[in-house]
Amino acid sequence: GIVKQSGGAIYVYSEPGQGTTFKIYLPRLEEIAGAATAKLSPEEIPSGTETILIAEDEGALRNIVSKILRGLGYTVLTAVDGEDALRVAAEHDGPIHLLLTDVIMPGIGGRELSDRLVQLRPALRVLYLSGYTDDSVIAQGARSNQIDFLQKPIASVELAKKVRGV
Repeated sequence: GIVKQSGGAIYVYSEPGQGTTFKIYLPRLEEIAGAATAKLSPEEIPSGTETILIAEDEGALRNIVSKILRGLGYTVLTAVDGEDALRVAAEHDGPIHLLLTDVIMPGIGGRELSDRLVQLRPALRVLYLSGYTDDSVIAQGARSNQIDFLQKPIASVELAKKVRGV
């Protein structure tokens, strides 16, 4: 999905007993993007104090996102999937301001999870994450003008800005 979104292509050649070759072609960069090379000062990275529930089945991503958000001052609750997120939310006495959820997870997916949690906590905001291509996400019903969405992989500054915005 990342290669395709970047205007590239992947060619795969596989032969039994010989192995598989992947050739990845990406468009050539003609010039260095100035904005991408600029560093932001810590004061320019938005932070907060709200409580965020992260529902992400990919452990490494869940850990790094929670570490980033904790470092920005947020209280972070984590769940390994949708069912775990429902349990964590039920056991948490205080408010949960934001649900940060993967769209596609085993069992209860992000869309169903958000629908169920918003019924229990009407003030809850939702931010969806997905590593799938846009068509897969649209088919799951998580892309529209009213829904906040981040495409994986995500940069920490992009995550901080989107979380603060939502």
